[in-house]
Amino acid sequence: MSEPAATDDKTSSPPPPPAQHKSWADEADDDAEAANETTAPTTAVPSSSSPSLNVDELSIDENKKPPKLLDDPEDSNIQAVTSGDTPYTSAATFEDLNLSAELLRGLYVEMRFQKPSKIQAISLPMILNPPHRDLIAQAHNGSGKTTCFVLGMLSRVDPSVQAPQALCICPTRELAIQNTEVLRKMGKHTGISSECAVPTDSRDSLPIQKREPIKAQVVIGTPGTIKKWISFKKLGVTRLKILVFDEADQMLAEDGFKDDSLRIMKEIEKFNSSCQVLLFSATFNDIVKNFVERTVKKDHNKLFVKKEELSLDAVKQYKVRCPDELSKIEVIKDYIFELGENVGQTIIFVRTRQSAKMLHKSLVDMGYEVTSIQGALDHEERDKIVKEFRDGLTQVLISTDVLARGFDQQQVNLVINYDLPIKHTAEYTREFEPDYEVYLHRVGRAGRFGRKGAVFNLIYDEKDERLMSKIENHFGTRVSEVREKSVEDYKAALKEAGLLQ
Repeated sequence: MSEPAATDDKTSSPPPPPAQHKSWADEADDDAEAANETTAPTTAVPSSSSPSLNVDELSIDENKKPPKLLDDPEDSNIQAVTSGDTPYTSAATFEDLNLSAELLRGLYVEMRFQKPSKIQAISLPMILNPPHRDLIAQAHNGSGKTTCFVLGMLSRVDPSVQAPQALCICPTRELAIQNTEVLRKMGKHTGISSECAVPTDSRDSLPIQKREPIKAQVVIGTPGTIKKWISFKKLGVTRLKILVFDEADQMLAEDGFKDDSLRIMKEIEKFNSSCQVLLFSATFNDIVKNFVERTVKKDHNKLFVKKEELSLDAVKQYKVRCPDELSKIEVIKDYIFELGENVGQTIIFVRTRQSAKMLHKSLVDMGYEVTSIQGALDHEERDKIVKEFRDGLTQVLISTDVLARGFDQQQVNLVINYDLPIKHTAEYTREFEPDYEVYLHRVGRAGRFGRKGAVFNLIYDEKDERLMSKIENHFGTRVSEVREKSVEDYKAALKEAGLLQ
């Protein structure tokens, strides 16, 4: 865990003024959404969702392969902007947060935490203390954001009330399942119940229309499934105390899940105007940031990391120029795999499902044991592949950007960008633009929680060169080049990244 932020001096102050309420979004956004409601296709998960999922079967077996922890993280420079006169004192220890004995036991015994990370030390007092203001929080990948909102949800639940009191919405089923696992582990001794609201493929599951109303006190899921449960009156929102959006920039972006997210928020608003909203992400571009600030209540709190600090200094980035597609595969096989076989697990990111299938077949034909995951797989197969990788049964995972965000696996020390991420723009667009947020999230899969890692970007044409140059300029960094067939260069890169002696 990182060193906690310095504890502020407590000061007395008058009671905060009554919160000035604001609707979930501006009228212009309401009108635009209403106009598109009947014509715009949903970007959420398929409607063939099932209302039950046994997350316990997917949880990690920590005895199979212990995580390889390399270094403690360093503090990042987090800027806090608070609203009103309410003083917040950073938490040097978890005891400073006045948590229940059951939650402290979960943190220390189950999670094996020692003290709050910096973002936890700063944000948890804002989340847990009255008047429970909305929070927009941005911080590094792997800095402990999940603990912030999971602990926030567990702390706000009344275990004696058998009804939903906390709701967390995530962009992918993998992230929803992962967050549910964390919540159940952290809340093991509290008796708090939870349910994971994601689509499943099981034919034996009860249709949503026939199932009992949700009584679980915490619900974590994807927007399409949650919206469906609410619309069928199976998920009540009248007793919700806290609403969390994980990866909020994607949840509220025009090309993400904005429509579903707004519908869920407005449904809650009808019955429950005092619900606390927490928006967490490692990235917020300016467009989303402006929209988000109009979405939450006016008297919200904010936490941001300076843009130049979002390059993840703990992770060393390199580029390798490859003359063709086959050369990319040879670089992975003959150099990165050969030299990096003992440094932890590897994720290879590709742009399309076709690339994932092609690369998977090529590496398997060469004798490597690899798995691949992409959106076309059925849900049960995706769950199985992720579980095997997280249990350490497989060392290499090929993935589209379905796992770029939020996937937390401490053994991952190598990321290979087989394809650089680009924004989804019209085909006739003259110039491809890198997707800077996705690049940052991909890089964040290595070096989780500030530990060391290396990223190799494979570049093989002028388009890739331009994309890489724009990425370097955007983050204000220079990505070192590794010569395609130089064993010495790869060794030096892995040593610089702290992965080889």
